Amino acid sequence: MSKVMETANSLPLWIIAGLVVSIVIFQAITFIRLASRTASTVGMNKLEVKTALRTGAISSLGPSFAILIVAISLLTLIGNPVTLMRIGIIGSAPVETIGATVGAQAAGSDLGSAEFTHQAFTNAVWVMCLGGVGWLLVTALFTKSLSKAQSKIANNGQKSVTLLKVISTAALLGAFSYLGTTQVIKGMNEAMVFLAAFAVMPLILWCAARFKLNWLREWSLGLIILVGISVGYFIS
Repeated sequence: MSKVMETANSLPLWIIAGLVVSIVIFQAITFIRLASRTASTVGMNKLEVKTALRTGAISSLGPSFAILIVAISLLTLIGNPVTLMRIGIIGSAPVETIGATVGAQAAGSDLGSAEFTHQAFTNAVWVMCLGGVGWLLVTALFTKSLSKAQSKIANNGQKSVTLLKVISTAALLGAFSYLGTTQVIKGMNEAMVFLAAFAVMPLILWCAARFKLNWLREWSLGLIILVGISVGYFIS
């Protein structure tokens, strides 16, 4: 295991991981600059752009905490460089853990065990990386087509635009409902956390609209995460 971790934390892997993370940072900065430049073409002023960026940054804090917890656990199992690389382009924190576990087991050992060999480490890394290829391929192959479809629908009139909004809203509701129900069925504690967050979110949004507190709307997701954590702490 110690020899495997020496390889896992070696200089070549640090270089590869650094390149991957650098690309991600470059893309993020480039997207922000392009969005800021073209905001005026869709009727957004500088204040609205800053608000959107701030809201996005705040909303990313909650999911980042979950990924951070997984990253800490993976550091001692697959090394620092690979963990850094995966959290830089991560699609789902549980998927990364499962991928590493399945990859190691396919090679005849378990993560963190004395029998964890170089072959098992290599297999785990391959499974983790290939497991995220699906998201990248769908984005690369279908983003342009989806954009054309959206433009075509928008050009058909207000009814089509309304229909597109309804479909988008329904998709979001379906996604969050799926994620929520997967937690609810785990047990009573999980259900109580979900119901508490479900009840508090409309109240926060109502207060933001009623008292014109734009900052409260921006922090709504972060506040809901704190509510869920607090409820989970007191009932567990």
